[in-house]
Amino acid sequence: MSTTPAQTTTTEAPSATPGAPAAALAATAAEAASPPAAAAPAAPTTPRPAPQQHRTPPVLTPLGLLTVLLGAALPMIDFFIVNVALPTIDHDLQAGPAMLEMVVAGYGVAYAMLLVLGGRLGDMVGRRRLFLWGLAAFGVTSLACGLAPDAWTLVAARVAQGAASALLLPQVLATIQATTTGKQRARAVSLYGGTAGVSSAVGQVLGGLLVSVDLAGTGWRAVFLVNVPIAAAAWLLAARTVPETRSPHPSRVDGPGTALLAVTLLTLLLPLTEGRAAGWPLWSWILLAVCPVAATAFALVERRAERLGRTPLVPPSLLRIPSVNSGLTMIVPFTLGFGGFMFVIAVALQNGLHYGPFAAGLSLAPLCLAFFLASLAGPRLVLRFGRRVVLAGSLIQGAGLITLALTVQAGWPEISVAGLAPSMTVLGFGQGLLLPVLLRIVLSELPVAQAGVGGGVMVTTQQSGMALGVATLGTLFLSLLPSAGIRDALLTALLTQLAIVAGTTLLALRLPRTVR
Repeated sequence: MSTTPAQTTTTEAPSATPGAPAAALAATAAEAASPPAAAAPAAPTTPRPAPQQHRTPPVLTPLGLLTVLLGAALPMIDFFIVNVALPTIDHDLQAGPAMLEMVVAGYGVAYAMLLVLGGRLGDMVGRRRLFLWGLAAFGVTSLACGLAPDAWTLVAARVAQGAASALLLPQVLATIQATTTGKQRARAVSLYGGTAGVSSAVGQVLGGLLVSVDLAGTGWRAVFLVNVPIAAAAWLLAARTVPETRSPHPSRVDGPGTALLAVTLLTLLLPLTEGRAAGWPLWSWILLAVCPVAATAFALVERRAERLGRTPLVPPSLLRIPSVNSGLTMIVPFTLGFGGFMFVIAVALQNGLHYGPFAAGLSLAPLCLAFFLASLAGPRLVLRFGRRVVLAGSLIQGAGLITLALTVQAGWPEISVAGLAPSMTVLGFGQGLLLPVLLRIVLSELPVAQAGVGGGVMVTTQQSGMALGVATLGTLFLSLLPSAGIRDALLTALLTQLAIVAGTTLLALRLPRTVR
């Protein structure tokens, strides 16, 4: 573990500060060694404060940035990588539809519930330390998923994997916030946004490739086992290249707030993701009724804690920052549509167009590439055009959805992977212009001391939005299949997402005109 002086943002006593400049230490030593002048008359002096010793601010090197982005990609990829592997998992483990949804939902619910807590813990005990713990836990739980002998064991391992991801991911944005400034931060956040979007598509491309190749007869297990060496390599890199940072004034964990947020998300996401497969039993309706009560209690408890001078899990004052408020409000519908689309398209391509796992994943490659290229162009464009980049991205995304709907309408069921490429490219380019800039806006006015909790809130919003998208658009699509058929069910889902994009475009008008 590296112990370079640039690894902490906390300030220590001067005598124990290994990172103090050499000249200052030499001067201090010389003064201590020199005897006082005996003949010097005492003169009244005005007390002066002792000079403060300033530690070198932590700096994130390019290799360190690459390392934290690799760590960020792992949990994002894993949310989607199982989509194309679900039919094989069903065949091997005799899982059934309800159990398969639990494989997806168990990860997503645990992930969303614990993200803000993960950000707070990073602020307290050190973001690099939590990043390393999260990587180690992610590798171990991925191994458990890959070796699961039955469906229930796989579900339990996926829940644990989601918890590990919640420790890991919030540290990425918090580290970027604490170790970069100006153009370097803008580029790092844009790369993070690009990683977030590309990883979602890469997850399904990689999942399809691994399942179709069937490495050493591992089949679907390879989509989890591949994480183990990657997490190990990222751990070794992080131990050497990622500086340690923490909040200068860490606070205790907000127990009541953490519990109420967990109840709120659990009572919302669990019935929406599992209710349809279980036939909407009574418990699903009871949980949905409890959700608004828990959400109201959470808001009241957090407001009271901040009013009493404590540090709540999600400070209400944080949500009153204009850039945070407007950005998060727009992230919700965007991620809802994005998460729903990725789930629906994976099912439609395999069950409707009868693509194999590899072809289903490959069809998303143009979206992935266009998203990444647009995310690289974002920092330069936003300096000139401000929030208009987000507006343009939303409009281009809408054009991509319209093009895809027309392609499905005209060519079904004989659409090739190449036939999908134009619409996927337009769709990915629009999303790549939108999401990275949106993340940058949310973080632009965030105090460094709240980097961990702010990153946790933002990622929780993303994750919850994607889970809601799978639950809502996915449920709409699956419920229409028996009566309308796959093509018409897909068209309905695409047009519903187009309506969501229209609302997202209007919300973009609330964003700050200029982006810092």
